[in-house]
Amino acid sequence: QINYTRLLDDLDSELKEDLRSGRHLPRIVDKALRLFNLKQVVQEVETSVMSKVSCTACKAGVGLLQHYIHIGKTREDIVKITYQFCVSLNIQPARVCEGITELFGGEVVYVLKRINLGAEEICSFVIGDACGDVYNPYHEWKVVFPPVPKPVVTPQVAPMHGAPTFKVLQLSDTHFDPYYQEGTNADCKEPLCCRLTNGPALSPQTAAGRWGDYRKCDTPRRTVDHMLQHISSTHPDIDYILWTGDLPPHDVWNQTREENLMVLKETVAQLTKTFPGIPIFPALGNHESAPVNSFPPPFIQNDFAISWLYDEVDNQWRQWLPSSVSNTVRRGAFYSVLVRPGFRIISLNMNYCNNKNWWLLLNSTDPAKELQWFIYELQSAEFSGEKVHVIGHIPPGHSDCLKVWSRNYYHIINRYESTITAQFFGHTHFDEFELFYDRNDLSRVTSIAYIGPSVTPYYDLNPGYRIYYIDGDHKSTTRAVVDHETWVMNLKEANLYNYPIWYKLYSTRSAYQMSSLLPQDWDNLLNKLAGDTKLFDLYYKHYWKNSPVRPTCDAECKKRMLCDLRSGRSHDRKGLCQELESRIDANTRTGWRAWIYNGLALSYV
Repeated sequence: QINYTRLLDDLDSELKEDLRSGRHLPRIVDKALRLFNLKQVVQEVETSVMSKVSCTACKAGVGLLQHYIHIGKTREDIVKITYQFCVSLNIQPARVCEGITELFGGEVVYVLKRINLGAEEICSFVIGDACGDVYNPYHEWKVVFPPVPKPVVTPQVAPMHGAPTFKVLQLSDTHFDPYYQEGTNADCKEPLCCRLTNGPALSPQTAAGRWGDYRKCDTPRRTVDHMLQHISSTHPDIDYILWTGDLPPHDVWNQTREENLMVLKETVAQLTKTFPGIPIFPALGNHESAPVNSFPPPFIQNDFAISWLYDEVDNQWRQWLPSSVSNTVRRGAFYSVLVRPGFRIISLNMNYCNNKNWWLLLNSTDPAKELQWFIYELQSAEFSGEKVHVIGHIPPGHSDCLKVWSRNYYHIINRYESTITAQFFGHTHFDEFELFYDRNDLSRVTSIAYIGPSVTPYYDLNPGYRIYYIDGDHKSTTRAVVDHETWVMNLKEANLYNYPIWYKLYSTRSAYQMSSLLPQDWDNLLNKLAGDTKLFDLYYKHYWKNSPVRPTCDAECKKRMLCDLRSGRSHDRKGLCQELESRIDANTRTGWRAWIYNGLALSYV
């Protein structure tokens, strides 16, 4: 057995010594790439739950690329060498290795040639906490607030009982796969299965289901069609729709700009046809670009420029948005719309906080000036007495969100807490939320971000969607969320009986016995979840959308999940979660004497 902790420490010290001495091909590259469980690294990249293994593998990979750039290898050479590494180390099948290196090679080499950062700084930037908090003056920045004092915060009041409400649908992460094929191999070695290219299933157990699959497969067209028809007939009274991104499938090694635009156009046409006359407010996902996560800031104006996507997004979104937002959509895919007098929706492009967006290594300082624009919109809303809902794709507290961007966003939410009454995101595919706290008093909760479930079952999930009831049009409206429901389809039964049934999994206030859904109520729930096992089990069931194949959750899993709920600010678990994790530890451990006694008892069984 390999002692990974010792190995990692040895490799890290070797790397530091090699970098200091100017050695261009660190010894770490050869050792790391051959000894590590690279399958674990791939899984961690997919789930965004990173460890020191991924950090050291990142340093090895970046060190290797920088070495080849330094000795004058061409882009084509580097792509070829990287492909050979990928295949020989069995990181992915050859077809995937070829697609990934071809798609990503050009932009990664372009960026690495133009930055003056070492592997440690780059991997700390890309991975975050798991790679240490390496100080990097190139990526430290603060937004500027107008010289307007923050209004005195008055305690939030729950919406009036019986007052009119808006009924709002949230659709997120559809990941529609036009090439899904029933009966194909659902248990393949690639990042996405259930396609003709994966071949026929070798047994009935590994065959792709008619309505989707719990393994690494995306959403068939028939499932998207069935869901939209069900929503249209079950919820004919929807007032508007929040559409929080991620349309293309997970075949990230095999995508083109043309194909991703086709998925965008088809989905827009489908929504327009199903919900005629209903306003839809979209946000851009990280999968909309090709390659995935590639969102160059506006100063990149060469062949890599993102205008191919933003211009078409503007054309498509124009079905529902006024022409006045065209300028910011084409510049950065964000916008602000007055929905009603006194009520505004602001859609942010969260790809400018995406730490897998390598372009940010060139300059992460408020890309496209989005956050500065956000402050301007919020200040105008505050002056006008408007309430604001914020929508986006990647939640700001998620580990995929860049630490410096997230810290600035958290500050903005703190400053305008009286104006922003709710936030809505997607990306994780799970049914969850994030809380925001006063920067000077972590006992006072200021805001909540709702994270809607995915339509795709990718992976181990049931398909789902979210319905919100928002405080509506009346004299004392708060525009706060009154209640919300999650609806799901049991994929196992749909495939078994060829008859999908969508049903309401739960209503929040009823399921968790909450009097209202103010941020303080959510904080109270979070504190109960830490100590009440039965309540946590219910939350865990909802988090996985009642999937019959959901894994079990031990104490470490529970700590991670509840810390996620407390983290509206990314990569700050130590500051936000220490007290919460200590409480969970206290509830799950009974002291060292009991631990020793239990160990001895087990040894005799």
